[in-house]
Amino acid sequence: MDNLSVNVQMPNNSTNHCRFDGVKVLYYLSKKEEALPILYDTLKKSNDEAEICEALYISDRMIENGVQGVDKMYPAFSRFNDTRSPNIQTFLAGVYRKTKVPDAFGPLVSMLIKNTINPIDPKPPFDPNEEIGGAILDYLA
Repeated sequence: MDNLSVNVQMPNNSTNHCRFDGVKVLYYLSKKEEALPILYDTLKKSNDEAEICEALYISDRMIENGVQGVDKMYPAFSRFNDTRSPNIQTFLAGVYRKTKVPDAFGPLVSMLIKNTINPIDPKPPFDPNEEIGGAILDYLA
C-alpha cells in the first residue's frame, strides 16, 4: 500500500478540495509510527503534486490521531516551503499549524508575503492564504 496518489482527485472548478482513498488513509493511520519512514521517503523524493498532498494529508491525520514523531519529519516537509502549489501550501500549513515546529514559522510568513505580492495564477478554487494565515496566528497565540 505504499503507492500514494493512486485514486487521488485534486481540486477543480467544481470541487474545491482533494479527495483521497479512505481505505489507504486508514491503512497508513493504522500503521502509526511504522508508516512515518514511508511518508518521509515519499516527501523527500516525489515531484507528483497529488502524491505530495496525500502524504501531507496522511501526516496531518496522524497528528490528529496522536502519532508521535511527525514533527521530526520537518526536513522532508521543508522541501516544499517555497512551493507555488496552492494545494501543497494548504496541506503544509495545516501540518505546520499542528506540529508548531519553530523552524516552520519563517517559511509560513514568507509564503503569505509571496502570495500577497504575487498571487497564484490561475486563481485556485480556494484560498491557501486562509490556512497559512491561520497557522501563523496559531504560532503567535
